[in-house]
Amino acid sequence: MTAPEGRGIAGHEHDGSTFRILHVSTGNVCRSPITERLTRHALIDRLGDPLGGGLIVESAGTWGHEGAPMETNAELVLAEIGADYTGFVGRELLDEHVIRADLVLTATRDHRAQVISMGHSAGLRTFTLKEFTRLVRAIDPATLPDPLGANGTVDRARALVRAAAALRGWLLAPSAEADEVNDPYGAPITFFRSIGDEIQQALDPVVTALTGVPAKH
Repeated sequence: MTAPEGRGIAGHEHDGSTFRILHVSTGNVCRSPITERLTRHALIDRLGDPLGGGLIVESAGTWGHEGAPMETNAELVLAEIGADYTGFVGRELLDEHVIRADLVLTATRDHRAQVISMGHSAGLRTFTLKEFTRLVRAIDPATLPDPLGANGTVDRARALVRAAAALRGWLLAPSAEADEVNDPYGAPITFFRSIGDEIQQALDPVVTALTGVPAKH
């Protein structure tokens, strides 16, 4: 499938050797940048590979501050964890971002609904982050492709998304709020730290399932 003409990725075609993860929040200056950079950090921790074993991690915002830097408190949280916060530029969520994503992880259910409403058969590959974590925890890793295979990490990631989508109707959230990551925009650093911890805890089992490698810490 070829992306429509537009900013940044005109003419991009899906590549079977890569798997794109798109993190989505509102402004793309707090939650989704933190999640993007923590995902990359976790992939490097497990794989020792800055390219993530073919897993490409991006982010955008439904009301994205195009060209804006990450919020300072978001940078501080990432720095405290040891993740790279440099060089980030905010983006507005576009059709082409959804088209090329193999997995879309959103901060809230509203963001998930907005992504799905854009079409592009996004429903089966779009989840809130916490929803995806809950589903992944229920999947037996032994049923997923070996990450050490020729195209192992990418094949494993695709299989994980299919398995999570199949479970979605059977494994419901204990409450509506359980699938939400609250917006820390304008909040003090203490709240940003709590959101950073929340995101990191949600990402840990996801990245472990994607790579087949547990965290080193």
